[in-house]
Order: sequence, then C-alpha cells, then structure tokens
Amino acid sequence: MAEIIIPGPAGRIEARYTEGPEESSPIALILHPHPRAGGTMQDPVTISLYNLFESRGFSVMRFNFRGVGRSQGQFESGSGELSDAAYVLDYMESLTETPRYCWVAGYSFGAWICLQLLMRRPEIDGFLAISPPANHYDLSFLAPCPASGLILSGDQDKVAPPADIERSLTKVRVQKGEVITRDSIPGANHFYQGKLDEMTERCAQYLDESLQKAERERLGDI
Repeated sequence: MAEIIIPGPAGRIEARYTEGPEESSPIALILHPHPRAGGTMQDPVTISLYNLFESRGFSVMRFNFRGVGRSQGQFESGSGELSDAAYVLDYMESLTETPRYCWVAGYSFGAWICLQLLMRRPEIDGFLAISPPANHYDLSFLAPCPASGLILSGDQDKVAPPADIERSLTKVRVQKGEVITRDSIPGANHFYQGKLDEMTERCAQYLDESLQKAERERLGDI
C-alpha cells in the first residue's frame, strides 16, 4: 500500500493506494464517513472495505475528503466531496487504463456520495453502500439506478435507521437488468461494533457472487 498525494480540485488529496496484480485489474474506490462526525479514510469500516477489494485483486484506493487529514480545502456539505470522489476516480482510471471492472464502495456519508457518483459515471459496474443515512439524505435521485449493488445496514442502527432506508428505497427505480440487493446484519449498530467481521463477510459474499456472474457473462460474449 502506497501513501500518495493527488492534486485535487480544492488542493491536495491525501490517499492510500494498492495496485492490482494485473494490467487489467479491476478498480475500486472507497469513500469514508462524514467529516464533521470525525470520519476519515482510517475508519475501521472503510479500511475493511479497502482490504476486501485488495484481497480480490483490485487496484483499490481510499482517500480523505477535502479538509480531512492532509487533504486541503473545506467541507462543502456533499457537493465538494462528490467532486473529490469523481476526481479521484479519474485519477485511478489514469493509472489503470483498461480495468476489467469498476466498483465504488462507501460507508455512511460515503455511501451517499457513492450512490451519487454512481449516477454520474456510467463505467461503474457495481457498488457497496454501507449504512447510507437515508434519514438525512433522500435516495430518490436513483432514478433509475444504473448498476447493481448491495445496500447493507445493521438492524440496530440508530444513526441511519433501517426503516428510513426501506422507506427511501420505495422511491428508487433501477435500469432493466440491474438489481439493488438489500440486506442487514442482525444486532449491528451504525458502527458495526462487534459485527465488523460479519459485515465484511456479507460484502465479500455479494462481491464474489457478482464477480463470478460478470465473468460468466464476459466469457459468454467471446
């Protein structure tokens, strides 16, 4: 894993990057929780997602949003952070010109940014949105959601209650052939205290199944 500095739209962006083993390795971008609530790329859930994609042979990056850690700039309530995410994805694509797949994953506030980025970048093949705070941010902009993915939360989450996620998803549509999978971790709170391994295992299961399906489809097209 390399520590890198990316020249971003609001100044430097502090990031961590692991290069995949192949020239065509898939890429994954990981987005951290709310900066005003102490969220950084060193968050345990964020690191777990990073390690998951790394273990599957992805080129993977996580970074600090503007104003966090050594990243320059100031918090901009989502608009600037979405700009950071798009810029870092561009940077990743410049490092791996022909990635086999492109995934984005985010936790809490990062999950909200992840879903917004998904709507703007047609090259994204899949996503993991962990505990999106649907009580604070409406998800109806997923209209239609252009890629399949997993929305996961803890059933004891008091910060981003599952009922709000379910309510918000009733307004969401998906493109033909795409599916949003909704799941929860029993007994888990917003921070997955004591449940981090279970959260990671569920994400790993979904990612593995999705990659196997994508490979079958890819080989079937040859």
